[in-house]
Amino acid sequence: MLAMIADGTGTFLFNLDPQLLFDAVLLAVAVFILYLLMSYLLFNPARKLLKDRQERIENDINAAIEDKESAAALKAEYEAKLKEVDKEADVILSEARAKAKKSAAKIEDEAKEEAARIIANARNEAELEKKHAMDDMKQEMIQIASLMAAKAVAASINTNIQDTLVDETLKEMGESTWLS
Repeated sequence: MLAMIADGTGTFLFNLDPQLLFDAVLLAVAVFILYLLMSYLLFNPARKLLKDRQERIENDINAAIEDKESAAALKAEYEAKLKEVDKEADVILSEARAKAKKSAAKIEDEAKEEAARIIANARNEAELEKKHAMDDMKQEMIQIASLMAAKAVAASINTNIQDTLVDETLKEMGESTWLS
């Protein structure tokens, strides 16, 4: 407590009256109690609010770091998949090119076979036409020979003349015509 010096007049130290000192002590005690009460009612909730906010910020930072790491992992996975897709696309394109080459070769072979068939058919048709023409020529020669024979008989020519006519006709027509 305060040291009181009593000089008999009832005044305290520094010439302060006792009522003023009592009020000052009472005010100091009231301010201290008010400080404790306010500290409990206001400062602790404010501290708790700040602490919660700090924890929330730390959690957000940690979540952001985790998200960043996750995003980096996803990016790496995405890039790996892109490389894999590029490889698959190259494989698919290679297979498609190979199939196209095979198909082109097959179509080319089929076209060559078809052309060969057409040429063979054309040759066969030409041969048939040639044979047909030869047959027609033979028929005409037979008709000519029969007409000649008829004329020879009609003219009553002798056999020497007739042989001479047949030989001349054969020479004109050629022996190859009769042989084929």
